[in-house]
Amino acid sequence: MLEVENLSKAYSLKGVTVPALKGVSFRAREGEILGIVGRSGGGKSTLMKILRGMETFDSGSIRIDELVITPDSDPKTTRRQQKITAIHLQREFGLWTESALKNVVRRVNSQYAGYEVLPTEEDPMYDQIYVEAWECLRLVGLEKKALHLATILSGGEKQRLLIARQLAKKPKILLLDEPATMACPTTKQEVLDTVKKVNRELNLTTIVVSHLPEVHQYLADRLIWLDEGEIKQEGKPREILESFLSLIGKPVPLPPRPQPEPIIHVSGLYKRNYLVGPGEVLKMENLNLDINRGETTAIIGPSGAGKTTLLMMIEGLRKPDDGSILYRIDGDWINILEYSPARMEVRRNLGIMYQEFALMSGETVVQQIGYQLGVKGQNVIEQAKDTAEELGISHRILDALYTLTDMREDEARAYLEQLGLTRDILTKLFPRFPDTETRNFAEPIFKLMHLDMAVLDKLPAQLSGGESVRVSLAILLAAKPRILILDEPFGDIDPITLREVANGLKSIQSEFGTTILLVSHHVDFVKEVAHRAVLIEGGAVALDGKPDEVCNAFLSRCGAAYLKHIQSAEAQGDVAPATQQ
Repeated sequence: MLEVENLSKAYSLKGVTVPALKGVSFRAREGEILGIVGRSGGGKSTLMKILRGMETFDSGSIRIDELVITPDSDPKTTRRQQKITAIHLQREFGLWTESALKNVVRRVNSQYAGYEVLPTEEDPMYDQIYVEAWECLRLVGLEKKALHLATILSGGEKQRLLIARQLAKKPKILLLDEPATMACPTTKQEVLDTVKKVNRELNLTTIVVSHLPEVHQYLADRLIWLDEGEIKQEGKPREILESFLSLIGKPVPLPPRPQPEPIIHVSGLYKRNYLVGPGEVLKMENLNLDINRGETTAIIGPSGAGKTTLLMMIEGLRKPDDGSILYRIDGDWINILEYSPARMEVRRNLGIMYQEFALMSGETVVQQIGYQLGVKGQNVIEQAKDTAEELGISHRILDALYTLTDMREDEARAYLEQLGLTRDILTKLFPRFPDTETRNFAEPIFKLMHLDMAVLDKLPAQLSGGESVRVSLAILLAAKPRILILDEPFGDIDPITLREVANGLKSIQSEFGTTILLVSHHVDFVKEVAHRAVLIEGGAVALDGKPDEVCNAFLSRCGAAYLKHIQSAEAQGDVAPATQQ
């Protein structure tokens, strides 16, 4: 039994108090699946972290069976709270760089050893630990991936592995914060069925935060709508979802599809991905694809099909075994996979947003836009070349350093460390734009994204969830890239915010003619924003055509029961139309 009474929490940011939770009270019965829905930034994740014992709170109390937690509780009480709860956080992919099986073995063994270490064969619990670990993998449907390197699993598989690691703790309460984030319908189905199975077999109280209406309709016994830190409504999933989804805004029109004119030409692409142990897991052969200027092309497909690998090769951040990727810039075709004096200009015209996008916590929005303009603004390449010559850096090395500005933060940092450098070198080569100039660049983008200019002076923690996503896009768009590449960055935002993002993308494209290439599992989002959809299966183009036709064919192939569940409810008029993902 879980009882939460009058729970409140506020953050202090530069002397400003920002409330996160305001007098939240609810109950969760033993063995119940309680869903929590609400807009991004409404306090859902903060609540889950407090329930886990990861965050303190200002007032109120939490009771888990006989354990009572208050703001004055001692560390021993918090440790007991953490021992009987387990959590899977959204966008959390912290895994050991070893097999999926060993990742779970470590967590099982931590219950005996006190910390995560692999047992030795001399350990009296050795066989039992591996039996328990295999059972956890079976519960999440990863038996066939047991010997695969965890860090190279698809996003959906990593999420299931993380859930397996939580189950290894044998918790009394399982907390799931967006348990099916960034996963295809088939993978989502596996995760959701795992949650149901564990809940049923173990009678495990489960709290599920999700922005997906169909997830709650499939899983939840009861639903809470949390908004701006307060419970707005509580009751049957159908009733709560109808109220919540009524707030979705109207879509703006999709700009007319231009006449096909390739701006990216992918030709004869071959790629093999191998893992230590199980062997080849991705085989891409002679893949050919054109991306047209001023058009939105969506790449969809099952988890592990090669979508992100293809995107990274198109970005020039991963090399294929064979083939070419050409960009048409100012009338010339330039291969992004090979060094040339013109390759930096290709990269300057790219705006890239990843699944794990994050704003810099210690910098204001205007500072972050100033950095982006310093990297991608007009004339920055010529200025960087002059600075590089002064520092004794060749054009080829400068080209390699410029590539780092498009990498994920952790990958760029690791590469710089190998070279014995820090990010200071990038700051010297690509200095931040002045504040006044930055504001001038930001203003038209902020208007199109419906962002108040006052947001420029805020820190990321002071933004709402919807503002954070639109600000992240605005940072990329301030330099007016010709090509915007989005690798599933909107997988864990609510449908109300998603409509705002969709409208913003269409407005940007209408205003600037931006070419947009995106990977997404949001099927209705793809139908709304894309001119064309490409289905990738097994490293190959399976379908290429109108978004409605390709997306519907993909859903049909997935055969996800949770979507059939919601579609059946809609047909009977039992629930408001949901975003199918």
